[in-house]
Amino acid sequence: MHGILKAVCISREKGTVKNNIDRCEIIENHGLKGDAHAGSARQVSLLSEEAVNDFRQRCDDKVELLPGVFGENLLVSGFDLKRYPIGAIILIGDVVLQLTQIGKTCHSGCEIMVKTGECIMPHEGVFAKVLKGGVVSAGDEVTIPYRAAVLTASDRSYRGEREDKSGPAIVKRLETAGYYVGSQLLLPDDEDGLADALTKVVDEERPDVIFTTGGTGLAARDRMPEATKRIADRDVPGIAEAIRAYSMKITPNAMLSRAVSVIKDSTLIINLPGSPKAVQECLDLVLPALEHGLGILRGEVDG
Repeated sequence: MHGILKAVCISREKGTVKNNIDRCEIIENHGLKGDAHAGSARQVSLLSEEAVNDFRQRCDDKVELLPGVFGENLLVSGFDLKRYPIGAIILIGDVVLQLTQIGKTCHSGCEIMVKTGECIMPHEGVFAKVLKGGVVSAGDEVTIPYRAAVLTASDRSYRGEREDKSGPAIVKRLETAGYYVGSQLLLPDDEDGLADALTKVVDEERPDVIFTTGGTGLAARDRMPEATKRIADRDVPGIAEAIRAYSMKITPNAMLSRAVSVIKDSTLIINLPGSPKAVQECLDLVLPALEHGLGILRGEVDG
């Protein structure tokens, strides 16, 4: 999803309305340079321009709604920000923000509340921490990319006996496709450990998708499908079936794959084979259709 940064606002002192300065440096793990609220638990505040326009239509010009009047640092168009989950990544040029909070308690005495009896920040505003700093300007493109994690299951690679090439191949392909890749894990073929790792990534990072590689065959230690199904809330059998059908056109050995695809919470988990070549072939098939499915999971598009 893509949007536009409409305004960049700061206030030099707490308790004063923020003013649009159009361009500002955003400092890593701090916030907007010169903003009185930078460095707090809520480093950067964001608000949707669409939410402000809706409010403007309701308030009958009781107050002038200049950028920053709701206390937002960044006014963004193109997104319903409150619909995105905690942990979502927001990219503005080189700046990387991560969503940490949706809504806040409104100060009962703020100008908007006094004049209109309503303030949209408690339910429309979101807050983020700064993972990577840089300079932003009004007019910059804003992107909320799909977030991914990659987990390789391989006893030999974990012991350092063989280089893991499949996991890095997935990461490179996803980054080229515009995904933001978080955790990149290499673990032994242990069902309990794999299930625990998948659960931890879902709980802590809330990625849109996790790709696993390895552990889907017939060997006694191939337990990735079991680990994946153990934590699943819902099955998505069509993805694994499509991968097998597609791979059968390349090699009949594809019929031996036990890979599965499932949903845990709002994260899609897709098992891929263990070889770099097979991983690339499977991604050729999956990636073109995946954006639609992730959009449904994220609530951006209708099913």
